This record gives sequence, structure tokens and C-alpha cells, in this order.
Amino acid sequence: MLIGVPKEIKNFEYRVGLVPSSVRELVTHGHRVMVQKGAGEKIGFDDQSYRNVGASIVETADEIFQQADMIIKVKEPQANECKMLREGQVLFTYLHLAPDPEQARLLQASGCVAIAYETVTNQFGGLPLLAPMSEVAGRMAIQAGATSLEIKNGGRGILLGGVPGVTPAKVVVLGGGVVGTNSVRVAMGMGANVVVIDKSLERLYHLDLQFGSQINTVFSTIDAIEHHVKDADLVVGAVLIPGASAPRLVTKEMLTLMQPGSVIVDVSIDQGGCFETSKATTHENPTYVVNGVVHYCVANMPGAVPRTSTFALNNATLPFILALANDGYKLAMSRNPHLLNGLNVAKGKITYKAVAEALNQAYTPAQDMIGG
Repeated sequence: MLIGVPKEIKNFEYRVGLVPSSVRELVTHGHRVMVQKGAGEKIGFDDQSYRNVGASIVETADEIFQQADMIIKVKEPQANECKMLREGQVLFTYLHLAPDPEQARLLQASGCVAIAYETVTNQFGGLPLLAPMSEVAGRMAIQAGATSLEIKNGGRGILLGGVPGVTPAKVVVLGGGVVGTNSVRVAMGMGANVVVIDKSLERLYHLDLQFGSQINTVFSTIDAIEHHVKDADLVVGAVLIPGASAPRLVTKEMLTLMQPGSVIVDVSIDQGGCFETSKATTHENPTYVVNGVVHYCVANMPGAVPRTSTFALNNATLPFILALANDGYKLAMSRNPHLLNGLNVAKGKITYKAVAEALNQAYTPAQDMIGG
């Protein structure tokens, strides 16, 4: 199979779909890989490092989209990339379609087979291709929040951990999954007072076992969210419904109860955000202020540490990429129902139920698109 890796074009996005070691694995298995010039340059992989493991270097993304059987990316294709996709061509990347009807429309129009990292599952009920970036984003959320709390950035001028004789900041984490757990770990390590809110008693139980009395675990209700958000210095939105739009847990009214200069970091923004006042921002202009509250809503947070993020992502995606390349998408998915769960769009059809519901479109079961 001919596999193409275009250079990412989203704002301040320097991750790359395949690192040289992953390319070497694919070449060893008999596949050809073409990489756009400069795709990995910002994270220390020059074009020669790709040539050394058997990849060919091409000048433009056009060449890759025109020739490759499968496109491997990191972030969702931008509009001009969607328009270059071909019928039957496989696209394997993050998509986050629920809050993005225009991308969905363009993918459908292309006739491509779009497989989303974020909905591939595993035998434990987890999301193995989302988890690495969730780990990065969860840890980064506290860094970003701590920086945003500095007075020069519009924050209250609070140090998360305080100092002897001065109360630490209160950090509230909405959601106790992978993002939330990593946010809790970093916030706790920095000495903050941490509250994690989740609707799963089992999840709260595991967090209590893991962190003990160093955090407070709270069952999620509207009252509980309002009570803890109003006096929080930093609130991290870490909720996820696979493939679907994130629920809006914090309303505009709740926001008015918060102290001026407090900060929210909405990691759920890729799925539309869990704060009513959230809108996607970029690494170039990461924050804005509503009712005196600083909002950090960068839609590709792990892109700020692209080398770490790229390695973490490749470690998780490579086995699935090999399966798709070795067997083709139909056979690979028929053999692996967890990979089949990643199919979001195929030949004009929406094949993931939560995405179809979010976009108010007809749903076609993924199984129907692979036969047998």
C-alpha cells in the first residue's frame, strides 16, 4: 500500500502522522511511504531522516492526496485538504466531527473512508488512540491554567500551590477520565486543593483509591457543579462522550458567580466544549475573557509539545496503521471490531451513531460498509 503523510497545516500544529521509526516498520512490511517535505522538521525529523528509512519526500500535499491509498494525519483535515480527498481513499486521523458539520459534509462529498482515532476502542472499553493525547492534554491543562492565573495574563495573580501561610488555589476538575486523572495528578503535585467531579461512582472510587485524602471526589449534579465552580480559581473541563458533542455543564449563569480573574481550561473543546461560553482558540491567541473569567480553549493543546505528543500518538496508532495497510480497511475492520468502531464516514455515509445524532443525519452502521 502507498501511504501518505502530509504536513499539518492547522495553526501552530507541528505534530506529524508518522515518525521515522514508524515509517521503517511500514517499509519493512512491504509498504511504500511518501512524506511531504518538512513535515517533521519542527520536532527534529528532517527529510533525510525519513529518506534513511525508505520514505520518499515530495514537495506538496497535492502529490500525496493524489497518489496515496491511505493518508495518515494528526488533526482533522482542513477544508482545502478535504477537497483533495478521493473516493475510496482511506483517511486515518483525529476527526471530532460532532461539532463540525462542515468537515463532515466535505468528507461525505469526497467519498473517502474516514477513520477517527478518537472512536477506536479496545477490549477494556477504552479509547486507546485518544488516551495518549488525553494524558498530554490533562497535564498541560494545569500548566496552561497556572500560567493564565498570572496577573499579566488576566488572571487573579494566584500561585496554584500557594506558599507557607497562604492558602493554595482551588482547582475543580469536571470529569475523572484520562484527561481528568492527569489534571488531578499535576494539580495535586503542584500543591493545589483539588476537587474532581464525575457522574460515575465507580470512577470516583478508583480516584479515591489512587489519590486518597489528597483530593476531594464529588458526585456530579447541577448543584455540586455550581457549588464548587463558584469559588474555584481554576476549572478544567475534561468530560467526554465518545464521538458525541460534549455536554454543557457550566452555564453562563454559573460563570457570573465566579471570581474575576479565575480561569477555565476547556479540554473538551475538540468536541464542542463543556462550558456554555466556550469557543475554540489557537496557540497563537489561546485565551479570551467572558464576565471577567479567563477562558483557555485551545483545540489542539497537545500540539504545544509536539515531539512528546507525536511519539505518544505513534506508539498507539502504529499497530492499527499496519493492520489497515496489510489487510486493507475492509478486512482489517472485519477482523477487529475495535478498529471498526473508528469508522465515522464511508463513501458518503455517516457510520458512527453519536456523530449522526449530533449532526442530525441518517446513520448507516459501519458493518454495512465493509460487508460480511
